[in-house]
Formats: sequence, C-alpha cells, structure tokens
Amino acid sequence: MTSDPDQDRIDERAHLLPEELSVGSDDPEAQAEAILAESDERVLDPEGTQAKSTQTPGG
Repeated sequence: MTSDPDQDRIDERAHLLPEELSVGSDDPEAQAEAILAESDERVLDPEGTQAKSTQTPGG
C-alpha cells in the first residue's frame, strides 16, 4: 500500500509545536492543510503572492 504524499505532509504538520500545544487547536489536521495550501501557493507563484502581500516590500 502506498501513502499519499499530500496526506503525509498534512499528517506531519498536524503534529503541534510546543507553542501550538500551549494554546491548543480544534482541528490540527485542517489547520495543517490550510497552512500547507498557503505555503504551496507562495512557492508556486512567488511574484503573485508578493504583489498581493501587504507585508512584503515591492508589492
């Protein structure tokens, strides 16, 4: 049986960091999925996400 690489990434990120554990999470897996989706968007379209950012100079 092969595992789904995307699900593996979500499962790995769903393990909360100590800072996250201290405040808790209602749904670590959904949180991980959202974080990874946003990260993938930035990686796949760095110019587009930089242009949309209010935090990145040059946008």
